[in-house]
Amino acid sequence: MKNSTTPHVNYKIPKKWLILVTLALISALLLAIASTALSIYLYGSSTNNIKADAAIVFRSRSLGTRTSPVFRERINHAINLYKNGSVKTIIFTGGVGESNEPAEAIVGKNYAIAQQVKAADIFTETQSRTTHQNLKNALEVANAHQLTKFLIVSDPLHLKRAVLMARGLGMDAHSSPTPTTRYRSFHSQIEFLSRETYFYFVYLVFKI
Repeated sequence: MKNSTTPHVNYKIPKKWLILVTLALISALLLAIASTALSIYLYGSSTNNIKADAAIVFRSRSLGTRTSPVFRERINHAINLYKNGSVKTIIFTGGVGESNEPAEAIVGKNYAIAQQVKAADIFTETQSRTTHQNLKNALEVANAHQLTKFLIVSDPLHLKRAVLMARGLGMDAHSSPTPTTRYRSFHSQIEFLSRETYFYFVYLVFKI
């Protein structure tokens, strides 16, 4: 009597299909990155003619007691919003860059006062170092002064992530991009956009 055995069938996926699947996944990833980058760029190109209780100005590294060019553009825009009546107050954010330097928020406040903004209409938080910390600490300041509606002031490419974070904290927040920016060259804009796209995905995944 002969022994009968069941033949072993080896289901091997053809190499060409593995390659096609891999290419499809890479293409989908690149498309997602490209579409997100485009949405960040377009978002920063739109402005809102909205009145709010406060403008929240994002930090940018100061130069000792002087404002950096990037920070100065943001402060000037907030001052214009204040003077044309779009906001009643300004909240400056940003902690100490170096141990022997004043906090960025204080540098911003001093600059605004020199431009005839009333000191009583300026609030500061001096502990934050990241976008999320900027917003979280600014919200604490706002709550202490019954401020509920905000214009988020920063460079255009920064705003989609910043406003998303603000709304994630429950803030009634709206974008107000600086009309001018120090990121003017193609190289600097691509570098900034690439960084923002990366951190946008990081926030979506980790909420930080």
